[in-house]
Amino acid sequence: MLASSEPTPRRCLVLVRHGQSQANADGLFTGMLDSPLTEQGRREACTAGMRLQDEGFRFAAAFTSTLARAIVTSRLALDALGQADLVPRRDAALDERDYGDLSGLGKETAYGRFGAERIEGWRRSYKGQPPNGESLRDTVARVVPFHLRYIQPAAMRGPTLVVAHGNSLRALVMALEGLGPDEIESLELATGSIRVYGFAPDTTIDTRMVIG
Repeated sequence: MLASSEPTPRRCLVLVRHGQSQANADGLFTGMLDSPLTEQGRREACTAGMRLQDEGFRFAAAFTSTLARAIVTSRLALDALGQADLVPRRDAALDERDYGDLSGLGKETAYGRFGAERIEGWRRSYKGQPPNGESLRDTVARVVPFHLRYIQPAAMRGPTLVVAHGNSLRALVMALEGLGPDEIESLELATGSIRVYGFAPDTTIDTRMVIG
């Protein structure tokens, strides 16, 4: 964490996963299902904003997905941070991984329909792809070009916030940290979690931390 005497890094990127959604609470495969935040999720979003405020962050730019749980999380976090006037850019490139035929199913129902071993392979492997859905590799393929074209340049100009989803943020972490498929498969990001990356002038990471 930043010491209270340290200024916000001028070139930095902050990643926040959305707060708990109703589908998360119900144990459903969410994916592109546009599930709203629970009350706990709204609290997590506000807490993320307050933690960022405590660390002295002021954002010059923000990005989010087109799904309500990320949009509302970004709004609540920015409100708590005192930056309600900052409107994030929304883009489908940051949407959650599409779970296809698994979307909206409870885990027991899905296991009964497709088999637990197949489902865990789809969920955890880099190339595993559920029927009519995306693999993590597919998600990386749409997230990383957007990051390189829009997010990274914004972060080099000033502190930048991204509020998105477990898998789209894993794709960003993979690109930022140079992780391989085996490493990214095991990465878990809790709802409301915060990761911060500071950059040197040549775009290499010179600071990284988890807040909260």
